[in-house]
Amino acid sequence: MNDRTPTATPLRFGLIVIGDEILSGKRQDKHLAKVIALLGARGLRLDWARYVGDDRAAITEVLRQAFAGRDVVFATGGIGATPDDHTRQAAAAALGVEAVLHLEAKALIEQRMRDLAAEQGVPFEPDRPDNVHRLNMGVFPRGARLIPNPYNRIPGFSCDGPGGATVHFVPGFPVMAWPMIEWVLDTHYHAHFGQSRQRERSVIVLGGIEATLTPLMERIEADYPGVKVFSLPSVDHPEYGRHIELGVKGEEAVAAAAYDAMLSALRTMPVRLGPELVR
Repeated sequence: MNDRTPTATPLRFGLIVIGDEILSGKRQDKHLAKVIALLGARGLRLDWARYVGDDRAAITEVLRQAFAGRDVVFATGGIGATPDDHTRQAAAAALGVEAVLHLEAKALIEQRMRDLAAEQGVPFEPDRPDNVHRLNMGVFPRGARLIPNPYNRIPGFSCDGPGGATVHFVPGFPVMAWPMIEWVLDTHYHAHFGQSRQRERSVIVLGGIEATLTPLMERIEADYPGVKVFSLPSVDHPEYGRHIELGVKGEEAVAAAAYDAMLSALRTMPVRLGPELVR
């Protein structure tokens, strides 16, 4: 499906980052932080992320699992036409459909080749082997829909899974991937913006021990459905030393009430409280 009709159940978003260069450390992944930011700016949140190398069988399995769910998933990388690009073929295998040349993608790729030929001052030769090979970048699972690429015209694509999931495939290059992800969000999921606007409030518990705080955390979550309690321990902070950042996150009104209850309980316990934080 192209668009998601709003329902009582908020959409879940996932991210799959594909590429040996990420797992080997040759390149640092920039997609995770950016996708979190792009979603957050629209009142949405990332629910999960996975990394997988340039192995077709492994990519196929990860995509098969994604298609079997109901989430909206962004997959970055591996949609080129070099021997280490397997994502397009893996997507077709995961869906159990044929990979075919998308005619609109073919036209966009050919236009890109015409533009390059014009820039170089040479005639466009569509039958030249390298130009024919470039058309492989438009071979997608049958039924795929295109994602426009404002950088160089070479499109990404979207496919739906049998369980209701939609996976959106974009290049690994941030200069292409990020505006393409923004286009997908703004075009297909605008009606869901704001579904996950959450407030996070926390306090520094100096010298705190998680085991001592666990009963309070469990009680707050039981008393305030929809609120998540978190604890972030640190043993060597340059200012606070050993401490725990204890907090809650959730819809603004209920999170505020839960935080007040948590803070009141902490003040009756033998702990020292430091700064409070609001995000």
